[in-house]
Amino acid sequence: MACTAYIASPNMGSACSYGDIKPLSRSMKQVRLHSKSDTSSSSSSSSSSSSPPRQDVVASVLATPISPSSSSSTYCSLKAATTTSVLCPSWREIQGCANWEHLLEPLHPVLRREIVRYGEFVTACYLAFDLDPASRRYLNCKYGKRRLLEEVGMSDSGYEVTKYIYATTDVSIPMPNGAAPCCGRWIGYVAVASDDMARRLGRRDVVISFRGTVTSPEWIANFMSSLTPARLDPHNCREDVKVESGFLNLYTADEAASSKFGIKSCREQLLSEVSRLIKKHKGEEMSITLAGHSMGSSLALLLAYDISEIGLNKVTSKNDSIRDIPITVFSFGGPRVGNSAFKERCDELGIKVLRIANVNDPITKLPGMVFNEHFRVLGGKFEFPWSCSCYAHVGIELALDFFNVQNPSCVHDLETYLSLLKFPNKIQIEREAHLRIDDFIHKARDLLLSAQNLNMQLPAWRNVATNMVSFIPSQRT
Repeated sequence: MACTAYIASPNMGSACSYGDIKPLSRSMKQVRLHSKSDTSSSSSSSSSSSSPPRQDVVASVLATPISPSSSSSTYCSLKAATTTSVLCPSWREIQGCANWEHLLEPLHPVLRREIVRYGEFVTACYLAFDLDPASRRYLNCKYGKRRLLEEVGMSDSGYEVTKYIYATTDVSIPMPNGAAPCCGRWIGYVAVASDDMARRLGRRDVVISFRGTVTSPEWIANFMSSLTPARLDPHNCREDVKVESGFLNLYTADEAASSKFGIKSCREQLLSEVSRLIKKHKGEEMSITLAGHSMGSSLALLLAYDISEIGLNKVTSKNDSIRDIPITVFSFGGPRVGNSAFKERCDELGIKVLRIANVNDPITKLPGMVFNEHFRVLGGKFEFPWSCSCYAHVGIELALDFFNVQNPSCVHDLETYLSLLKFPNKIQIEREAHLRIDDFIHKARDLLLSAQNLNMQLPAWRNVATNMVSFIPSQRT
């Protein structure tokens, strides 16, 4: 079936068209919306693609709903949810209890809707982040918890924000406007479903949403690509389970003692709030959903692993049996986070991860662009001696394929990701929607430039800042 999609870009005078769906191998299919003006790059990417692991399910975002004639029990449980907004009968399947089997090829409309819904929670992080140097809330959230969702156009989301999350790094970089260099910056928020929404969803859903990289210390953390043991469980360090040191630093570093937001790390804030909500809603059916874009998806995965590893999601049922609160991560344009042992441990713990990734997005191929899960096995029999140090993606991949030669920054743009899912057959992104993100990106770029000018006396920082400023125009994080 041939489909054509159109994306209206603020940098374009007219829409750019994309091409046909093509099967890539006998065992799987992948949507590739090739730009007509970029046929050479699309053909090269197709020819260089290798057969992925069985777990890397690649799905069609342009597919029609699952056929009613399907004998799948999953479809039967989702049939009612397709025509109504109630997810009660099918929420576990949507949250990935069966690794989204029969829901990705083709992409089920209910799952599509839920992916977009959680993506909007991440978009709220960007829209509410204050990048105005003259504002007293500079580099923090513009609004109070009660107003956040209403101010970003999500007043009918059915969720209530309960906690703001702040993060910092050990990197000390002077910031413009006199802002403290190591002060915690607003990184996201925790929200919980209201009573009415809980009835519609079939459970009390706790959402934790993270934005991507904005500040200079966060950019530097992204470039700290060495692997280090996670050591999040004090009773079992698991030295073989390693994660990217920059992400771990952002997750675990304490804030400066002088910070008005306190000295607790991002990790301590999150575990405390999740524990509080679990106790508050004890006895209810619950789910923990984490969503993030770019760097935010890395923090989401680290938190999911942390909660599961220390057993925070284990609760006692009415019959005194122990059950796990399901944990699901929706990752948008996320990089690799840890090594193969980290991936295997996440699988053992039952963490469900759905990675929504543009095949043309370079962020999703970092770190470990060369040495990753695809190079662990030689000839299907032998492993490289350094395979334990290779980065590996966690979870199931839902692959999108879009690129615009006139606006290459769209490859990592969260709004473009969500627009492809919202309007799978014909996409028209309104200029106003893009401009609000464009304005955010321009301010972020100015922030980096200002920080670079303040730190010319630091050679190491000057080189990193130069690379980051050059990187921003083509990559939206």
